[in-house]
Amino acid sequence: VSGRKFNGSTVVAETVEGLDRTQLRTSADSLRNKWGSAVVVLASVNNGDISIVAAVSKDLTGKVQAGKLVGEVARAIGGKGGGRADMAEGAGKNAEALPQALESVYDRVGAVL
Repeated sequence: VSGRKFNGSTVVAETVEGLDRTQLRTSADSLRNKWGSAVVVLASVNNGDISIVAAVSKDLTGKVQAGKLVGEVARAIGGKGGGRADMAEGAGKNAEALPQALESVYDRVGAVL
């Protein structure tokens, strides 16, 4: 998993196959910790259900809130989500809309960093 750089922060929004929600959370957390200043959104499709996890490093929560970000991605795929400013989860069903929903994270986050 590699990210895009915005003003010294790393942003990642990707689909990772075969991970359950707990594994997604662990992966997002470790990537956020690895990069220090980061916004990480990971999604996984299992049996038609899409799980989404967002993690935001503490230095960026004033600009990007994981709960709001995951909510936007989840709505784009016909679901819902939310959580804390630094870690949030969501779910949805529309796998066809997922690539565009994840790509929109880069525009949304890049605009505020």
